[in-house]
Amino acid sequence: MVRFERILCPLDFSEFSTQAYDYAQSLARHYEAKLFLEHVLAPMLPAYPSYVYPDMANDLYQDLRVHAGQQLQEFVKARTRNGFALETSVCEGQVSDSILAFAQSRLVDLIVMGTHGRQGFDHLLLGSVTEKVLRKARCPVLAVRRPAHNFIEPGNGEDPVRLHKILFAADFSKHAERALEYALSLAQEYKAELTLLHVLEEIPPSWDLSAISADVVQRLERPVPVGAREWCTIKSRLRVGKPYQEIVRFALETEADLVVLGVRGRNAIDVALFGSTTHRVIQQAPCPVLAVHL
Repeated sequence: MVRFERILCPLDFSEFSTQAYDYAQSLARHYEAKLFLEHVLAPMLPAYPSYVYPDMANDLYQDLRVHAGQQLQEFVKARTRNGFALETSVCEGQVSDSILAFAQSRLVDLIVMGTHGRQGFDHLLLGSVTEKVLRKARCPVLAVRRPAHNFIEPGNGEDPVRLHKILFAADFSKHAERALEYALSLAQEYKAELTLLHVLEEIPPSWDLSAISADVVQRLERPVPVGAREWCTIKSRLRVGKPYQEIVRFALETEADLVVLGVRGRNAIDVALFGSTTHRVIQQAPCPVLAVHL
C-alpha cells in the first residue's frame, strides 16, 4: 500500500495556501509523515536598476528574509496542530522552480498546494506556479482551491479535514493504475467511500449498454486488492460524455471530498492531454484534486 513519508506544503500566506496547509497537516498526521513548510522569496526587480546600490539591495533582501521567517513561525504557531514532525524553510528564487528543487532535494513524495479559482475566460487557466509544479513534479500533487462546499471543520479537534467520499477517475492506462494505489491508500486511512469512475466519450446505438457497463465495472474492479472491501466501501460507475465534464459533474452530484487522477507523462504530446482533462478537472472540480504521475 502506498505511504506518504515526506510531504511539502508551499505557503504564500494566501487563503488558498492556508487551506492547503490544513490538508497537508491532516495527511501528515494520518501517515505519520514529516511535513515541510516552504515560503519562497521571488527575486526583486527594481523599476530603476541603475539607482539601486548592491549593499542597499542586499540589506533590503535580508530584511525581507527575516520578516518572511517571522511570518512563517507565527503562522505555524497559530495554525499547527500536534501529531507530526515539521520543518520550515524560507527559500529564494523563481517560485515554481524553488518548489520543484526543494521537493527533489528533500525526496518529497507529495506536494500539497493551494491554487486560485477564476471566472470567465480564465476559468480554464491555473496559476502559473501551480501549473508548472503540476506538470514537472516527480511526485503526486494535491491541488487545493476554494471548494463548492467546505471540507474543513475548524472545531473538529485534532483533524478538521474530512475525506468521506473519494472519487477515482480511471481511463485504464498505467497512469490510472498507479493513481488507484493512492486512492485506495487514502480510502483506507480516512475510512472513506471510494467510487471508481470511467467515462466513455460515446456509445454507438448498436452497442449493448448493459454489456458495456458490465465490462467496464469488471475492468474497474480487477486491480482492486481482494481484501479492500474489508476496510472501505467501493462502488463502480460508468458515465458517457466528455471526460472532464462528467468527472466534475459526478463530483458535484455525489459531493465528493477528493478526486484522484492519473496524469500522463511530461513530454510535448502529453501537455495537450494534461490540458484537456486533468488541467480542467483541477480547475473546475468542487473539491481538491490529487494528480498522480507515473
